[in-house]
Amino acid sequence: MRSFLAALAVILGLLLSAVAVPAIWVDRNIVQEDGFVALTAPLGKAPDFQKRLATAAVNTIDTGGTVPAQAAELVRPVLESAATSLTGLPEYPAAWEETLRKSHRLNFRDPGSLPPEADASTSLTLDVAPLVALAAKQISRQVGVPLEAPGQTLVNIGQTNQRQLVERITAYSPLGYSLAVGAGVAFLLALVTARRRWKVLAGIGVGALVLSGLWTLASRWAAEVVVGTASGNEMADLFKRELVAASAAGFASWTLAAAIIGAALVAAGVLLRLVGGPARRR
Repeated sequence: MRSFLAALAVILGLLLSAVAVPAIWVDRNIVQEDGFVALTAPLGKAPDFQKRLATAAVNTIDTGGTVPAQAAELVRPVLESAATSLTGLPEYPAAWEETLRKSHRLNFRDPGSLPPEADASTSLTLDVAPLVALAAKQISRQVGVPLEAPGQTLVNIGQTNQRQLVERITAYSPLGYSLAVGAGVAFLLALVTARRRWKVLAGIGVGALVLSGLWTLASRWAAEVVVGTASGNEMADLFKRELVAASAAGFASWTLAAAIIGAALVAAGVLLRLVGGPARRR
């Protein structure tokens, strides 16, 4: 009976872990602002995405109210030049990070607190206002005319109804911590009730190795599905591909850690069996 309860507890712990680990990763790296910024900051270094994002930011600058008509033709080449040189400015990394933070708050906060233009959208949105402000500052220096950047500049980067998916992720991913606690309690119960604890350690280790493989396969499948869905927006697709690649690489480190822990538990179980066997015979 004790062996049966121990085995049941191990299986329950593994099932809870199967859901808890991905949920915790999503919460820490997608839902939480600092984790999202750390994950997506390298996206700003992707050349193609940099170029398209800078162009989109510069094109939102309205010079009609501040630049005289006779100087408009002179400003246009400056705007085009700013789009190509924006990413090379020393202030660009800070502006990109602020863009990520503003965009994260825009997509992950309470929908009731969103501005009307964002609340009406059902797709994911980037707020590139910090990049627009940086471009406006650069252009102002070159043409000698002050340009006022808007406080918010929204660029849709996703497909319709993705905001509903974000809301579900925000609501359910924090449950991963509770599931992880439940898994820990189940494993502890298995160790307490088992007649042969080495089997419990080895069983948990083998389960962790299996879960690591399953998480890897599921991550690759999800990445292929997401990347394979075209949105019709080139910049959105670029952002999606870079984000998926960064997410897959980030989660791969967790699956590797799970595999290492699993192998260590298997080794500990075998060692306990070898050490405990002779002791019991004596």
